[in-house]
Amino acid sequence: MWRYEKRLQYPVNISQPNPKIAQFIMSQYGGPDGEMGASMRYLSQRYAMPFKMARASLTDIGISVSK
Repeated sequence: MWRYEKRLQYPVNISQPNPKIAQFIMSQYGGPDGEMGASMRYLSQRYAMPFKMARASLTDIGISVSK
């Protein structure tokens, strides 16, 4: 049995919220040119790749980008 604890590596203390910076960070992570979009492109290209070694590389890249 294991227990999941959601903790950050470093503590985050926000003194003043900044909506513009928050919007920028969200667009970099989930926007069309963000990390999640890149990860999905790598993983979807994996299925059209005819070579096993290249397919494995795309899988590894797609998984590491999404972490």
